[in-house]
This record gives sequence, structure tokens and C-alpha cells, in this order.
Amino acid sequence: MRLLVCPDKFAGTLSAPDVARAVADGWRERSPGDEVTLRPLSDGGPGFVEVLAEPVGGRRIPVRTTDPLGRPVDAEVLLSQDGSTAYVESAQACGLHLLDEHERNPRITTSYGLGVLVLAAVEAGARTVVIGLGGSATNDAGAGMLAALGAAPLDEHGTALPYGGAALAHAAALGGQPMTRGATLVAATDVDNPLTGLHGASSVYGPQKGADRADVLLLDAALERFAGVLVKDLPSCPPDVATLPGAGAAGGLGAAVLALGGRCESGIGLVTGMIGLETALDAADLVITGEGSFDHQSLRGKVVAGVAGGARDRGVPCVVLAGRVSTGRREAANAGITETHSLVDHFGSEAEAMARPAAGLREIASRLAGQWSRQ
Repeated sequence: MRLLVCPDKFAGTLSAPDVARAVADGWRERSPGDEVTLRPLSDGGPGFVEVLAEPVGGRRIPVRTTDPLGRPVDAEVLLSQDGSTAYVESAQACGLHLLDEHERNPRITTSYGLGVLVLAAVEAGARTVVIGLGGSATNDAGAGMLAALGAAPLDEHGTALPYGGAALAHAAALGGQPMTRGATLVAATDVDNPLTGLHGASSVYGPQKGADRADVLLLDAALERFAGVLVKDLPSCPPDVATLPGAGAAGGLGAAVLALGGRCESGIGLVTGMIGLETALDAADLVITGEGSFDHQSLRGKVVAGVAGGARDRGVPCVVLAGRVSTGRREAANAGITETHSLVDHFGSEAEAMARPAAGLREIASRLAGQWSRQ
């Protein structure tokens, strides 16, 4: 039996590599002679650097930066073997997981820490910096990142603005040109939202970052104003940056990348290409994928949907493991998913599922090996 294990992270509990290892351990306990291949995945959000570390090789450079509220936090830059390309993860500096629930406030959270990471990558000699976008606590259109790069937003009096999206309602100019030393920025994301409007960063993602209705309206107007500043003060900024697909990714960080002359690429496409997922799918008899919550969003461009589609195209069965499952069987089957299993159902409680995810995955995988393995 050739088993391919290619999960996303279980947000709040296990990284994608941890999930993959737990599933593999459980399977091998029951069927030690099977061939088990691990290909943990990320779409650009939390775990992006960890997932790419093995296929990229190179070296991981530790960087001391700041979290969304300006507190010190440890992060890293992944540098390719030839030093030409660096990979950084916005969630390591801007991630929602870095804040307690009562601390979530996109009016004041900042992407400054990501700018520190980009600067470290450029100073390490990288000519291309790939930024994994996703899971952010910020809604500042990359204003904090630009400030760290030497282009702080200013008000009409030339005074530097406070951090956060709300202050951008008073943005009038940038205080310099970003110090990227000619490096090309690439945003790795599968979010295609524009920066502003009904489908923009503030309206769609603001509420999960702590924004109420009044905050959403204020932030959307502030980002629209800031987009005008980007167009005015950055020669590389497209005139329609606010409406471009991907500009709204990670609270508008996509817009900042585009304004710096960068581009957006599919995060899951980039990762799957680098780890050789297509080749691994070709060789598999069974695929196991998964994520923390398998719900209606999972089948719309996320990791699980991509894996299931690839398995379906090859006639290979695909099993989804998740912390919780709320997607119906028919909808899952239409996406190429053979069966689903949840930790909540396995343990009988959400608290136990959150407390012992690795143990639960091992137990479920062992049971699946008994059902599926040719041994």
C-alpha cells in the first residue's frame, strides 16, 4: 500500500508537519510494511516556512521582530541554497494566533514586524522575497511593513502616523522610498479579494480580527485613502491597486506588495510545485489530507480541496481528517472525498480534541490502516 499524507495545519494545535507525522505514526503501528510518504502543505498562511524548509534546503536565519502589537517575537527567514531567494511568513510577525482574543483590534494592529523580516531577507542578499500571506491580525494595507522598510505613512503635516489601519484615514504621503534594494517581492496567497469595497479586506476579514460594523466602515475608508497615497508616492504602484485581485490578502498586505512592483502567486500552487505533490499523487494508492475545521470554506480553494481534486482526477480515494467536520457527505463526495473523520467525534468532546490532537490522529490513522491496508 502506498499512502500519501498531505495535510494542512490544525490551527491552534498542530503544524502541518506535526499532523503528517502523527498520521504516519498511527498508520505504521498497524501496517509497518506500507510505503508512507509525507508531504505537509501550506497555502501561504501559518506554517509556510516550516513546510518549505525541507524542499528548499538552504538555511533558516533567526530574526527578532515584533508581533501585531509591537511586542518582541522570534521569527525566521528561509534562504535558498544559492542565497538568491528568501521565504518569509507574515503570520510569524502579524499572525492572529499571536494575540489573545481580547487583544484583537485591527484598528491598531500593525504589519511592522513583517517589514523587519523582509528587510532581513534583503540584507541577507536575496534578490527575490516570497512572502506567505495568511492568518494575519492586521488590516493596515502593509503600512507597518512599509514603515519598517523606510517609507512610513505621514499625515498632511508630515508627522508619522500611529500604527494600525484606523490611522490611515489621515494618510497624506509616504516619508521615503522603501529600502528593498531592487529585490522582487512575491505574495504567496490564494485570496483574490480586492483591497476595498464589499469584498475587500476590511469587510470580509475584518470581523474575524475583532472589527465591529463601525470599525469595518472606518477601516475600508482608511484603506481607500491609503491606496491613493501608494499610487501617488510609489512609482511602481499600479493605478488600480485597490481593485486588483489579491490586494486584500492578509489585511491588505497584498496591496503593499503590488505597490512595490511585486506580484501575487498561488500559495498552494507554489508549495505543491516545490514539494513535488503531483508526482506523489501519481504514485499513491490512498491519500490522507486534513485541516483543523473541515467546513463550507474548505472546498473553495483551500488545501483540502486541491488535494481531493488531484486524487479524484487520478481515481485515487481521499480521506479527510479534521478537528471538526461540518461539511455534508454529498458535498464532500462531489469534491472527490471518500470519507471524513473528526477528532471531536473520535473523542466525544471538543475539549479533548483540542487537548490531545496528535494522539487522536494516531488512533484514527491506525484504525484506517486496518480498514484500507492490503496487509
